[in-house]
Amino acid sequence: MKKESIYILEDRGIIYINGEDAFNYLQNIISNDLNKVSDTQSCFSYLLTPQGKYLFEFIIIKHKSGYFLDFPKYQMDNLYKQLNLYKLRSKIEIINLSNEFVVAALLKENFTEFEKNNKLGITIKFREDAVILDPRCIKLGARIVINLEKLYLSAKKLNLKIANIDEYYQLSHSLGIPGSDTKNFQNKIFGLETNSEELNAIDFKKGCYVGQENTARMKLKEKISRKIYSIQIIEGNINNDDIIKINNTEIGKIINNSKFPYGLFKFKDPNFKVDKILITDKAKIKVIKPFWS
Repeated sequence: MKKESIYILEDRGIIYINGEDAFNYLQNIISNDLNKVSDTQSCFSYLLTPQGKYLFEFIIIKHKSGYFLDFPKYQMDNLYKQLNLYKLRSKIEIINLSNEFVVAALLKENFTEFEKNNKLGITIKFREDAVILDPRCIKLGARIVINLEKLYLSAKKLNLKIANIDEYYQLSHSLGIPGSDTKNFQNKIFGLETNSEELNAIDFKKGCYVGQENTARMKLKEKISRKIYSIQIIEGNINNDDIIKINNTEIGKIINNSKFPYGLFKFKDPNFKVDKILITDKAKIKVIKPFWS
């Protein structure tokens, strides 16, 4: 990211959940601990299947008497349906505010407050709008949830120019953090296989939530043998489910063949190396070392 740039993440949606039961409702279904979220702190979390598989992801931000969920917009219909499924008799409102608010990313250096406190998820106010230090990785900078019209005024106030979001997602990919293109993860791989622990999406000390039992068991017994890693295409073309090999040994498969591709790898296999050239049927690829490695 560039210091003079701000990136409008048009592929992100906003759902607002409020009401007297909002805290308990969310706390009972999400993988992180909602006690971490306040006017000055936000968090990243998953909503898993009962089996512990990846389903939805979002950044949770305190807003007035409720909570914003900042999530991949393609998930809107299914996420909204799933949230209502768990609503039952809870006294809450679930409102789609994607047409009123946008999410934008920018460098944390634009705010002097982050010089004093750079804790992941720390949240400040800029002209009454929430600015969050990304709770997944400090290198992703800050993000602001704001009305679109106000965004342009705020960008002008900060002397920023609207930039191509590919620059932002290229950074995210280089860090090993999937952007908004996670369709091929949904209900196919476990939350722990998507590096949820490394991205601070799971609290292993909180009580029950959807998928908690199997997730805790897999963590305790070290059952996870596969994880996703961002990949670089050296030459050729890849397709989803292409087998990845090294020295004729299967080491993983392509799980996302988008502009910023990912593979699902047997990371405990002694053949797995981030500095080796790997092959698929029609390509040569290389694993990009993630920020936590």
